[in-house]
Amino acid sequence: MLILIAGPYRSGTNDDPKLMQQNLSKLEAAALPLFRLGHIPVIGEWVALPLLHLAGSTKPGDEAYEEILYPVAHRLLLKCDAVLRLEGASKGADEDVRIAKERGLKVYYALEDVPRAE
Repeated sequence: MLILIAGPYRSGTNDDPKLMQQNLSKLEAAALPLFRLGHIPVIGEWVALPLLHLAGSTKPGDEAYEEILYPVAHRLLLKCDAVLRLEGASKGADEDVRIAKERGLKVYYALEDVPRAE
C-alpha cells in the first residue's frame, strides 16, 4: 500500500523551525518500519517543502505555504491506499483522516496495526 503518514508538523510549534523539524523527524520515524512491512510510506512535507522553497515561501502561513502545504497532502490522498495517523494534535492530520475516511481508505492509528504486505 501507499500510506500517507499524518501527524503534527506545524501544530504546537509556534512556527519555531527547530520544533517543526522535530515533528517532521517523528513522522519520518514511521517511514522505515512501514517500508519494512512491504509498503511505500509518504509524508506530505517530503513533497511540499521543496515546492514551498521553489514558490518563494519565507514563513509558515504565508501565501505560498497556504497554496501548497495542505493541498499536497490532499492530492496525495487521491493516490494513497491508507493513512497512518500518528499521535498529537493536528488540524491538518485530522483533515487528512477525514478525507481518507470519506474516500473509503484505511486509517491506522498505530504502526502495530498496519498489516504486512502480502
